[in-house]
Order: sequence, then structure tokens, then C-alpha cells
Amino acid sequence: MQKSNKSIAGYHLLMILSSVDGEFAPEEGLKLQEYLAEEFPFKINLDDELDVIATLHADQWKDHFEFHAKCFFDDSTEEERKDFIKFAKSLIKADDKVSDQEHDYYMILKKIWNLN
Repeated sequence: MQKSNKSIAGYHLLMILSSVDGEFAPEEGLKLQEYLAEEFPFKINLDDELDVIATLHADQWKDHFEFHAKCFFDDSTEEERKDFIKFAKSLIKADDKVSDQEHDYYMILKKIWNLN
């Protein structure tokens, strides 16, 4: 897998977080759009990134998630990671329920980033 920059890695992380429970809630979609507006104030085509995510099998999500967590880590400051983890938490809580899978992936992110 080719290394991603922080913004693209964040997109992958949020897409997996919002889908890992088998449901992509409209509220999660709104949170994702908030991230996109902030990280990509210019027009960008994320179709290729979405294709990569969409073609993953569920048993590949964890490895893909961990890879992009490390990419984000490499290109970010501790403050950026803390801000992102808060945003990720707001994303998984957006539909007023946090599944075990969402919680597990959130904790993986915290562990990789040493934010425990």
C-alpha cells in the first residue's frame, strides 16, 4: 500500500469508522462532510480513495485502518492527533449509538497514537 498524506489518511480512517458497524448513518455523513470541508477547502476528487475503501472486505478493514493510522501519525503533530481523535469520537457518536466495532476501532486509533 502506498503511504497517504495526513488528510487522505484521515478520510480513510473516518470512512472505516463510520462503516465498521455495517451502517453509514446520515449523521455520520454530515460529520464526514465537515471533515472534508476543513481538510480539502479546494475541489478534490476522492473517487479513487472511495473505490479503495469500497473494495475492501470486512476482514481487511483492520489492517487498512492501522496502516492509515500510522500514515496520519507520521504526518501530524500531537495536537493534530488529539483534535482528530475528538472529531472521530464525535463521528461515532453522531447517530447516538456507539457499536462495539466502532469503539474497538476508536481504541485501536488511540493505542497506535499513544493517546491512552
